[in-house]
Amino acid sequence: MCADFPMKYILVTGGVISGIGKGIIASSIGTILKSCGLRVTAIKIDPYINIDAGTFSPYEHGEVFVLNDGGEVDLDLGNYERFLDISLYKDNNITTGKIYQHVINKERHGDYLGKTVQVVPHITDAVQEWVMNQAKVPVDDDKKEPQICVIELGGTIGDIEGMPFVEAFRQFQFKAKRENFCNIHVSLVPQPNATGEQKTKPTQNSVRALRGLGLSPDLIVCRSAKPIEMAVKEKISMFCHVEPEQVIFIHDVSSTYRVPILLEEQGIIKYFKQRLNLPIDDQPSDLLMKWKKMACRYERLLKVCSIALVGKYTKLSDCYASVFKALEHSALAINYKLDLMYIDSTELECSTEAENSVKYHQAWQKLCKADGILVPGGFGIRGTEGKLQAISWARKKKKPFLGVCLGMQLAVVEFARNCLNWEDANSTEFDPGTKNPVVIDMPEHNPGDMGGTMRLGKRRTVFKTENSVLRKLYGDEIFVEERHRHRYEVNPELTHCFEEKGLKFVGHDTEGNRMEIIELENHPYFVGVQFHPEFSSRPMKPSPPYLGLLLAATGTLNAYLQRGCKLSPRKNDSYSDLSDDSSPEKEFPYSDTS
Repeated sequence: MCADFPMKYILVTGGVISGIGKGIIASSIGTILKSCGLRVTAIKIDPYINIDAGTFSPYEHGEVFVLNDGGEVDLDLGNYERFLDISLYKDNNITTGKIYQHVINKERHGDYLGKTVQVVPHITDAVQEWVMNQAKVPVDDDKKEPQICVIELGGTIGDIEGMPFVEAFRQFQFKAKRENFCNIHVSLVPQPNATGEQKTKPTQNSVRALRGLGLSPDLIVCRSAKPIEMAVKEKISMFCHVEPEQVIFIHDVSSTYRVPILLEEQGIIKYFKQRLNLPIDDQPSDLLMKWKKMACRYERLLKVCSIALVGKYTKLSDCYASVFKALEHSALAINYKLDLMYIDSTELECSTEAENSVKYHQAWQKLCKADGILVPGGFGIRGTEGKLQAISWARKKKKPFLGVCLGMQLAVVEFARNCLNWEDANSTEFDPGTKNPVVIDMPEHNPGDMGGTMRLGKRRTVFKTENSVLRKLYGDEIFVEERHRHRYEVNPELTHCFEEKGLKFVGHDTEGNRMEIIELENHPYFVGVQFHPEFSSRPMKPSPPYLGLLLAATGTLNAYLQRGCKLSPRKNDSYSDLSDDSSPEKEFPYSDTS
């Protein structure tokens, strides 16, 4: 383990356009440094005035990622956790709203002794203090203080709302000292179809704007659709006042697992060692080699498993980012390529007009040919009837099914309507006056202020029976701890009616009042969970409920359970001894005939 040294800060900024991939770049840099034996943490700065991401529409910023402590944060913190295998906190996500609220509270308390409170120095000082304090918070299981803090500044250089944060780091680079602070600027190199030439002018302008605000990039990461030519690299080096080795290329690749490999191949470890005076070797450890092997396996997969995701935010894939990643992790673990089909649940709903539409028939065609069906979480009544139709199809046709949060609640509603003959069974979220409220408001639900009014964060779920598929998938644990985000739950007074007909509530909270897991008897895989297991999925540690869905969808679940829930014949060695030329079928012996 590396000796202790002053905290090193790596600031990642972006230029030209938003959504350029700063989050993946920041996560990949953290992964590389962690592979060198360093303890790494991450902070995301979002310049919007909202206190957190909890009240956003998914179409605004993608999914709301939930942390162990209940923080509702930007989806990039999900990237950090997945890449670095760490557990972050809500204070690892800084927003303009949080900073101003913090400063205003101090002003009201009299902490500024009557001084005029201004953006400089009070807001900028608050940003710096927040970063320094949060960088010290342990995020690994060993609870040791981090040594590296990767900070991503959201938005684009030049945005008016990001100016106070840029100024804060302009000051901070001198406070931290040069050997402890590094700035990485991610920029776009477009290639217009009209000329086919890769253009450097946007990057030149972006770096000029960054320098004009007082920050000079140590590394320029150039994003492009295709690999960048050496002449382009030399031009960027000349006009942006950096050495050629300080210009890094990241082109579009088959998977994000390849990004840390591209960075490492371009000498980023050697650069950080010299620039930040890090006591590390020039070569990465086995961790990065595992990433390389995983990326190679991902690109060689031949067998395909199709999953239908039935939701209402299907126009933007980021709305279900963690769900997609959890499915991808599970598919990769069993050597299948994931074919995720997004289905707008409103297009499955029956009506005379709908049944005559092309979209209606296309949606049902997708659903029918899928190997498995997933209904994720969500809020609001729109699209719920379509989700109920999909759940009914999965139950009757014995298609592998996983319902998450709202998906579980609707599975209970569907079962009540069609198996218990409670025709008006519903959730009080959608019909407060229903005679059969099978899903109800939580007793402590506060319908007042928006934000933070839900059951949030990591909670314990206790298995009440050994005869549970999900318990076996979790390694036959007595209890599990997963993250929650919901306001409604299954009515505990009615559960006996469901269990008599075969829908078992196999998991509940520690008090036994909240229903957490359902399983349907005599079905290949019909599982619902009140929690969100996708938030805890990791590339090398797939989420058990999602893994179960992929195993069932590929016809390998029974073989997996019979072999003691091992992905490899070698105990706890699923990824460690795969070489680049190894055969996935030999290492992961589950096939359609097993």
